[in-house]
Amino acid sequence: MARAGQLERDGKGAEAEDIYRSILRRDPDHVEAIRHLAAIASQHQKYREAQIFLGQAVKVAPDYARAWLDLSVVQLADDQLEEAIDSARMVVELSPEAAEAHLALGNALARADWPEEAAEAYRAALERQPGHAGAFSGLGQQLKTVGRQAEAIEVYRESIKCDPMNAEPYWSLANMKTFRFEDHDLAVMESMLGSADLPEQAAVQLCNALGFAHENRQDYDRAFHYFSSGNKRQRALLHYDPVQTEVTTDRHKETFTRSFLERRDGLGAENAAPIFIVGLPRSGSTLLEQILASHSQVDGTHELSDVGAVAHSLPVRSTQQRFPENLSDLGDQVWSKLGEEYIKRTLKYRRGAPRFIDKNPNNFFYLGLIRLILPNARIINAKRHPMDSCFGSYKQLFAEGQPFTYDLTEIGEYYLQYQRLMDHWHTVMPGFILDVQYEEVVEDVEGQVRRILDFCGLAFEPSCVEFHKTERAVKTASSEQVRQPIYSSSVNLWRRYQSHLKELSEVLEPLL
Repeated sequence: MARAGQLERDGKGAEAEDIYRSILRRDPDHVEAIRHLAAIASQHQKYREAQIFLGQAVKVAPDYARAWLDLSVVQLADDQLEEAIDSARMVVELSPEAAEAHLALGNALARADWPEEAAEAYRAALERQPGHAGAFSGLGQQLKTVGRQAEAIEVYRESIKCDPMNAEPYWSLANMKTFRFEDHDLAVMESMLGSADLPEQAAVQLCNALGFAHENRQDYDRAFHYFSSGNKRQRALLHYDPVQTEVTTDRHKETFTRSFLERRDGLGAENAAPIFIVGLPRSGSTLLEQILASHSQVDGTHELSDVGAVAHSLPVRSTQQRFPENLSDLGDQVWSKLGEEYIKRTLKYRRGAPRFIDKNPNNFFYLGLIRLILPNARIINAKRHPMDSCFGSYKQLFAEGQPFTYDLTEIGEYYLQYQRLMDHWHTVMPGFILDVQYEEVVEDVEGQVRRILDFCGLAFEPSCVEFHKTERAVKTASSEQVRQPIYSSSVNLWRRYQSHLKELSEVLEPLL
């Protein structure tokens, strides 16, 4: 075991795996070998394989809290939310005084959209381990999600007191767009940024926080300096290939022709519950979700990954015959089953209304598939001025994903590919998608609300115009903004940075 553990730490997982498997051949119930095999599988995102290993581990040792904890983490990574909660509850039952047990439960409840219950679990973790950075972070996020901003600020401030060199609470405060830093905060962050042993991700978070701090003080040159510095650091940490985005766009256009769609028309599930909101980040999608979720017949959820999961669950014959090319092999009876599978997967996010929202902006890649498996779904494309959309994303440090947003040229090129694909969808699926322009919503809220509701087949309700009064959990960076009446201050915000955005405007020139 010691030799295998060292190989794992050295990044030699395959060699370590061989040793663990040899141990299991001699002792099939060796729980630690099983746990480590699960960890190796999880590192390669083989979550189902990891769950099989850990299921065996908890069967062999049902009172082993660590195995249940590992199982909860893997189930969460695989979007098995109810199972992750159940496993985390087992950890709490077995180790009630362990902070990590309550943290795991909080993480699972948060992902399943139970923010009040998640906050309670994070508080339990802090009672057992005061100063736990992860518990502070989770608690602050859940309080922010349900609109308890003042309490969230207190939590982040307390986190800073416990660990003054932790950058994350500063970033979390900056991510509360209505928060304003004091002079002392700026001095501390700038001092931290100059520390030689500061981790790179912490430097990224501090740069982003300082960018928003100076933007709020209307020092736009200084703000851009920090946004740019942080994004260069973040881009170096990520893999993103803009050529692959163009290739993916081409492949979708080549597969989803008008004739391809017409031959399969009417074969999908009849369920009309989903309302998809797509687009690019920072284009008003959270505002549209809040408007619709204020309707009595609509559940808001969040950015669901289930369409992509359904798409990539299909058989792949070769690298040349993967999604979307592999759709050509599907029989007529499969389309409705795929639609029903999506509906089944999303039940856990719903709260009983007949309609629900899936607000994953990246679903614009999957609109052809959605048309085939859920022909009665509604698609809303959130649009905004290209410069505001792209620069808004450039300023945002995303917790995960969106790797194209950290370079001005790359984000402009991504926007062009998004527009190419949306133009194609409108051509081959006329009338299936409603474009909603953010600036037009700002100009005429009620008129656009009526237009959106009519498209979705929903009766007008005044609550949709007074969306800022709706009490619901909002996870995105716009969570505070959608709890205020409509505002126009973000329209043409990019112009305040115009002197720094030449490379972006040059890329977007065909659309300006």
